[in-house]
Amino acid sequence: MSAASTLQNSPEPFWMPFTAQRAYQQAKRTFVAAEGVHYTTDEGRKVLDGIGGLWCVNAGHGQPRIVEAIQQQAAKLDFVSSFSMSHPAAFELANRIVAAAPEGMRHVFFTNSGSESVDTALKIARGYHRARGDFDRIRFIGRHKSYHGVNFGGLSVGGISRHKREFGPLLPDVDFLSLPYDPKVSAFSRGQPADGAHYAEELAQLITLHDPATIAAVIVEPVTGSGGVYPPPVGYLERLRALCSEHGILLIFDEVITGFGRTGPLFGAQRLGITPDIITCAKGMTNGSVPMGGVIVSGAVYDAYMEKPASQIELAHGYTYSAHPLACAAALAALDVYQGGLLDQGGAIMPVWEDALHSLRDAPHVADVRTFGLLAGIDIAPRDGAPGARGTAVNQACYDAGVLVRTAGDTMMLSPPLIISADQISMLVETIRTALTGTE
Repeated sequence: MSAASTLQNSPEPFWMPFTAQRAYQQAKRTFVAAEGVHYTTDEGRKVLDGIGGLWCVNAGHGQPRIVEAIQQQAAKLDFVSSFSMSHPAAFELANRIVAAAPEGMRHVFFTNSGSESVDTALKIARGYHRARGDFDRIRFIGRHKSYHGVNFGGLSVGGISRHKREFGPLLPDVDFLSLPYDPKVSAFSRGQPADGAHYAEELAQLITLHDPATIAAVIVEPVTGSGGVYPPPVGYLERLRALCSEHGILLIFDEVITGFGRTGPLFGAQRLGITPDIITCAKGMTNGSVPMGGVIVSGAVYDAYMEKPASQIELAHGYTYSAHPLACAAALAALDVYQGGLLDQGGAIMPVWEDALHSLRDAPHVADVRTFGLLAGIDIAPRDGAPGARGTAVNQACYDAGVLVRTAGDTMMLSPPLIISADQISMLVETIRTALTGTE
């Protein structure tokens, strides 16, 4: 092999995200193809995708309708800016998203990722209050264990400390609610835990502490995702919504993970029966095929910006690739797939998923299992003096046996494509059980 070929195939120049670079060199995972619920490695081995790419391949890999739509769009219109110009697919996509979103959500601002969606939502929230003359409303309230992307705004309101420690100082004027979950009373929960609505009273306390006239928005994931898959307790989100409405605070749902069928309906807000003021989305929006995100806002939020003179730019914000033609084509095709029967298919398999995952309750080292829709979090008892070691070992054992899972420390998180079958779920769960059994 020539030196040029060796260099071309070396992974070393690629600085990978959220990756231990030097460790990766010793145990590379390289995929060359994907179809349905499986990846194919560079060694020709099939690996069942238990995490939907990265919470994003909701409709399965290589969906023909999406592939064809991208190809056709690339041949017709490769790019047009959204700065004072656009293209038909952008208008069609915005209309279809608004039609499918919770009632009252009327406009979409397109981004390129969940991180961009969150930072956009935070800016829109502050700008909304400023447009109404509430110049003191600059404070944000997030929640512990929440993940809102890696840009400075999302990092500031996110609640995973290991993501922040090297990058401060971040945005000031941010407070945090507790994770509304107590394993002593809610362990092994299916869906929403019955106990925990009282955690929402922390918001009432922060409102009293800071004065509601200083708070711009509360941002939460309807179901905490990357922090470990924690569904909201019954009554918790309802109380957050009531407090925000009472005090003129915007409620933002980060649906980057829960959107596009992951919990059953198109949006988690619809499954939970709570309508926020702003929804952020991405990931499953294009089935992971082309980078895209969006910020869906209520009519009231949008209308506040429209009070400016018609000749002015109402929102001085945007991205070169907002509403990119290829992304719009992919998203429209993905909606066709979701609304063409996949949402029903995913909803039908969810009880099978829950039963299978909770069968791990008696598996070695399992401390907790949480499920909601086609999401699951499994807490693995740590090794003495070596937190994270058992989780890493289980992850590797699953991969070696042909199942891709995701672990953070000693917590495993799962989010398979909605097309997964009962037999594939059984295979995934038995692989996890075997990995746990063989890991001491």
